[in-house]
Amino acid sequence: MANRNGGFIGTDGLDAPDAPTIGTPTAGNAQVSVAFTAPTDTGTSAITGYVAQASTDGTAYSAGSGTGTSSPITISSLTNGTAYTAKVWAINAYGTSAPSDASSSVTPAVPDRAFWFGRTTVNVFYSNIATTGNTTDWGYAMRYAAYNTGTASSATRAVQCGYSFNPSDTQSRLIDQLNLASAGVGTSFGELAVTGAQNNIGLSNGTRGVFSQGYNSVAGPSNIIEYVTIASAGDGTDFGDLTLARSHASACASTTRGVMSGGIHPSSNYTDTIDYITIASTGDATDFGNLLSSYNGTAGCSNATRGIIAGGDTSGGTQNVIQYITIASTGNATDFGDLTHTVRYGGAGASATRGLIAGEYSGNSNGINYITIGSTGNAQDFGDLTNSETNGVSCASNAHGGIS
Repeated sequence: MANRNGGFIGTDGLDAPDAPTIGTPTAGNAQVSVAFTAPTDTGTSAITGYVAQASTDGTAYSAGSGTGTSSPITISSLTNGTAYTAKVWAINAYGTSAPSDASSSVTPAVPDRAFWFGRTTVNVFYSNIATTGNTTDWGYAMRYAAYNTGTASSATRAVQCGYSFNPSDTQSRLIDQLNLASAGVGTSFGELAVTGAQNNIGLSNGTRGVFSQGYNSVAGPSNIIEYVTIASAGDGTDFGDLTLARSHASACASTTRGVMSGGIHPSSNYTDTIDYITIASTGDATDFGNLLSSYNGTAGCSNATRGIIAGGDTSGGTQNVIQYITIASTGNATDFGDLTHTVRYGGAGASATRGLIAGEYSGNSNGINYITIGSTGNAQDFGDLTNSETNGVSCASNAHGGIS
């Protein structure tokens, strides 16, 4: 039954609406979308609008508000990572209804994103993984990414190493960091142990970043593995050794295990070797299995269970082949499908369901492909990088395959 006297005390026979029926809110980036059903009894006058308000404690509904004339209503300027409930009120010419029941809890969050580090410039661009389209500007890195530069990431930070800010200086021991929660410019993180490293392998479980040292001009491809704690800037610490010294490889990870695939080993031959490590425990890598062939310059990403290895060079030239592994189970890679173009020196980022792959394509050096990680099949066009990256691209993801 509608409230009598609405908002006009002392005026009899005027009705405000009944309360709306709350629905399930949907989280967005610093906002929530509140669904509701209009009341059957709208009072004496038609409903003119609704107001939705958010609460962090379930008592004071003053953390944010939004208005509208129909469901849903968006409440903006909220804090990502904070849980909210919401209530909705209906309004007509005579007053405001009682509030709806409180909604279920919802937590705004930054969308799952892939952040692209290119070779053409030090600009960093991002893609919202769930939404096809071209990249958007994010900020600037401290160095160029080329030929499988190693990256690792948490939900809020990317770390990158192995290539100089100066494109003519192809080797560096420096590690840099970039904030993935707010746009800006990269800053110094620390250093690897060996001077002159490039073409690193990088992976992460969301908290620890692991890098092979890749290639240096004195020793050639290296088998040394180092690690960093992504949340704490500092130098790399010795982790162990790969089963085979190599550079130009790719990597993927679950919450517990990191997997490194392919690359160029010291005799300048491509390899099909796949290694794995337990990320939380230092020690040497263990043989995992083999790729479909010997590859250099593949791109790797994963969700919590399945690793993807895409593209790369073989003795037959640049490839469009996508392979997959089950990270928890050692064994050889299995055919997944094909990219829309051949690609090498690629980067890849993933959410729990979708992987994005970009790199040096034949005939389309700024193209991005996407796949559904849980379902084998050919890749589809996603959009374009802002710049044409003819010498490769690296990628970090705040979603980190849905595991962080």
